[in-house]
Amino acid sequence: MVFKALADPNRLRLLSIIKAAPSGSTCVCDLTGPLDLGQPTVSHHLKILVEAGLLRREKRGTWAYFSLAPGALEAVAGLLADL
Repeated sequence: MVFKALADPNRLRLLSIIKAAPSGSTCVCDLTGPLDLGQPTVSHHLKILVEAGLLRREKRGTWAYFSLAPGALEAVAGLLADL
């Protein structure tokens, strides 16, 4: 499921943007512009990344904030090293 989640270029871009966020988390409202995608599409991609264990979702008021799941990228690197 992890590789399927990473197979989409928009999802890779989301991971990159969230990883680079100075605060360590990013609001879904800040992710639509850089990808030039609508909020429902971005939310769909984020849901797939959460389900794959790559991101964590935190609800703050009416907005959802996303951050990298601890150890997620290292786990993916380990999977690739085993190939």
